[in-house]
Amino acid sequence: MWWASKSPYKDYDTVIAEGSIRSGKTIAMIDSFITWSLAKHRDQNFIIAGRSMGALKRNVLEPMFKILVVKGIEYHYHRSENPHVIIGSNTYYLFGANNEASQDTLQGLTAAGAYLDEAALFPRSFVDQAQGRCSAETGDEGAKIFLNCNPEGPYHWFKTEYIDKAKEKRILVLHFQMDDNLSLSDRVKNRYRRMFSGVFYQRFILGLWVMAQGVIYDMFREDEHVIDEWPSLIREYQVCVDYGTQNPTAFILQGIKYDRDGQRIYYNLKEYYYDGRKKERQKLDSEYRKDLEIFCEGYTNKVIIDPSAASLIAEIRRSGELSVIQAKNDVLDGIRTVGTTIADGRNYTHRKCVNLIRERSSYVWDEKAAERGEDAPKKQNDHCSDAERYGIYTNEKGNLNMPVDHAALLRGVKVHG
Repeated sequence: MWWASKSPYKDYDTVIAEGSIRSGKTIAMIDSFITWSLAKHRDQNFIIAGRSMGALKRNVLEPMFKILVVKGIEYHYHRSENPHVIIGSNTYYLFGANNEASQDTLQGLTAAGAYLDEAALFPRSFVDQAQGRCSAETGDEGAKIFLNCNPEGPYHWFKTEYIDKAKEKRILVLHFQMDDNLSLSDRVKNRYRRMFSGVFYQRFILGLWVMAQGVIYDMFREDEHVIDEWPSLIREYQVCVDYGTQNPTAFILQGIKYDRDGQRIYYNLKEYYYDGRKKERQKLDSEYRKDLEIFCEGYTNKVIIDPSAASLIAEIRRSGELSVIQAKNDVLDGIRTVGTTIADGRNYTHRKCVNLIRERSSYVWDEKAAERGEDAPKKQNDHCSDAERYGIYTNEKGNLNMPVDHAALLRGVKVHG
């Protein structure tokens, strides 16, 4: 244990576990944090935070409860307006950190330590506020901060302010790789290696803090991923919409099949693309709605649209001909998901989708954003790509939001709230 009395790092204030996915860093950090807090403190408050409350429950609480059960340590999980877990005499308050306002939830709390999962995805204000809250001490033992993350860009604030300044700030940085997780078989590790390409492979598999640059879907190969024939036996269709007023509007018809493992295979089969600037005439919402109804005819009434297209959504709903689903619009997670389907051989595009194919080589990362430590696509040549992403990510995200059954984890443990 890095904090143990004989460790050369026992006087460090912070530990960071960073590196590739599925490397075991989350489990190692949870176990270390809980063990330290129970060994060194009594009757103290602690902070446990995730990117959101949902992510916290999936990624931290579920494995933490399993660890406690295996060790025979009793705990009480309170799901009230002020969610927390009581372990021994200590109280562990639970937080989501999904926006700048999240730091306000920490106001007034004095803690003896914190564990922040996926900290590089937090607003910096939350991380700074959590550190400021950790001032309680027990005897000679001061507060300590446990941080866990996957790599982002080299100019990301977490990299420049924490990892690059580790020595001067007395931070222990532990780099994890997938091979460190002895529970993963070679078959599983190879599957994860196949899932990612480009910058996501470098970050999530190699654990490198590298810049997002160049073509976003660099795993796309025209000879592999472009088809000339309409696939047979497609029974499920959806239409995905990227709506523009000054910018182009794009529709993509997606056909969906399933492989033997139940994973979706996506076929981008036809497209609609209207650029009002080039046509020197912007269309009304009612015109787009009629075009959309014609585009969907004979295939589906399921339409997935970016929630920001409020006026078009309202127009479609007034007509009542189509069923609108508001898209999941997390840009980076969506891009990563689409990239995975391409790399995994689960995404094909018909040759008639000329604009989507064109965007495969012109949809690029924004270099200026990367220099600011941000990952963002350049806002050009992206309309068909955005429409495609809405459809794929909205479907795939549904698998990620399956309800967690805590009953097995909490069997015999009293739950409040």
